[in-house]
Amino acid sequence: MKRILDLAIAIPLLIIISPVLVVIGLLVYKKIGMPVIFRQIRPGLYGRPYTIYKFRTMTDARDEKGKLLSDAERLTKLGLFLRKTSMDEFLELINVLKGNMSLVGPRPLLIEYLDRYTPEQARRHEVKPGITGLAQVKGRNAIEWEEKFSLDVCYVDHQSLWLDLKIIGMTIWKVIKREGICQEGHATMEEFLGSMQ
Repeated sequence: MKRILDLAIAIPLLIIISPVLVVIGLLVYKKIGMPVIFRQIRPGLYGRPYTIYKFRTMTDARDEKGKLLSDAERLTKLGLFLRKTSMDEFLELINVLKGNMSLVGPRPLLIEYLDRYTPEQARRHEVKPGITGLAQVKGRNAIEWEEKFSLDVCYVDHQSLWLDLKIIGMTIWKVIKREGICQEGHATMEEFLGSMQ
């Protein structure tokens, strides 16, 4: 039923917003440059790697030594708007169609975090990652990593069609209110270094 729900929502939604995707793509090309689409390897179900698709929100600006500048320095005004409205995530619907993501599930994080999780935190990979999830509607980037992982595991233990529908509804409200977009003092969220550090 979860896969049916994913396709029943993702397919018509992609068709409906396709003109918006074109406009966003053109704006990213004009304001930020190529590539328009941000691709990155993320851990999926059981930690298996896959490529996630998002609209690019940052430049590739580097310092005099060739090192990338901080997220805050590279995040553009357009990129910030896309993140606040969650429109940079629209392309993840393609990941849903491909079957390596679901509409609802723990958010896919960086591949280098895999060996930093406690065994309990690693249980977040027992389900497919999602475009939205329980941690996102309970605070998104405004809550600490440990609380976020606890909510992810809570979702794993209590997942149901009803819970997915509830989270989707709550996500729409959160996007409208633009809550929890970034952690205080950070452009997005500080790096997860492991619960023991």
